[in-house]
Amino acid sequence: MQLLILLVSLAAIFLVFYALFRAMTLNRKIPGGIVKASWRLLYYLIGLLAIGYLTLPLFPRLPESSRELIIAIIYLAGAIFVVMVINLIYRITKEVGL
Repeated sequence: MQLLILLVSLAAIFLVFYALFRAMTLNRKIPGGIVKASWRLLYYLIGLLAIGYLTLPLFPRLPESSRELIIAIIYLAGAIFVVMVINLIYRITKEVGL
């Protein structure tokens, strides 16, 4: 069970850093104004999420392994959501020529 938890957590960490990389790429392409400010906030939130994912292994182990698995799955779902949003925005910016 511990190996499964570790694998799911590592997948979540990888995905959120992939999303952060994509967000950095988009951040350079978006022009100034409200859109840029809003994007910057999203970019910082993704960074905060990435830091949170990295600190998970530092937290003391929860007594029930099932809780850890649930947390790992939630983190993975959050990372997948972020990647999907970044990819969607990336496609939109390519279509409008940014």
